[in-house]
This record gives sequence, C-alpha cells and structure tokens, in this order.
Amino acid sequence: MPGQSRARYLICYDIEDDKKRHKLAEMLLDYGDRLQLSVFEADLSENELKTVLDRAKTYVDKNDSFRVYFLCMSCLDKVRTLGRPFYIERDGARII
Repeated sequence: MPGQSRARYLICYDIEDDKKRHKLAEMLLDYGDRLQLSVFEADLSENELKTVLDRAKTYVDKNDSFRVYFLCMSCLDKVRTLGRPFYIERDGARII
C-alpha cells in the first residue's frame, strides 16, 4: 500500500516437514530475499508483516520454529558480514 512505512525484518525458521518447509520458503520469496536456506530479510509494512505471519501459520507445527526479528536502523548500520557479498535490489536501486 502506498504511503505505509516499511521496516526491515529478519525471518528465520526450522520446519521439520520438507514439503511445508519448501512451501514456506516459496511464500517468503514473495516478500523478501533469501540470505541462507532458512533465513530471509524483508522490508515490510505492518500489514505485510501481519499477512506473512498469518500465511506462515499454515506451515508451522507445534514442534517447528518460526521467528521474525525487527531490525532498527541503528541495528542495520551495525550489521557485519564475511564471505560472499550480498545485496538487495529495491525499486531499481542496489543496496550493498
């Protein structure tokens, strides 16, 4: 939705069922970028976050784990990485 503020979230999960894990990963690709097999980073509005959480309930059983961490702007400035570079493309701009 235009005009809604967005925030950065780190989403990670541990899902036992292969089929559910695969479908959850496919769903998350609609909202963000895959950093590792079960770790995603997404810029979401509050409504999108609620939608992600509602949709994720379909794939998460009582023995599984699904976590969403809010990353504040000062936290983003402190992210350090090693290894291959990662970038996110948003609206034609590349974030490195």
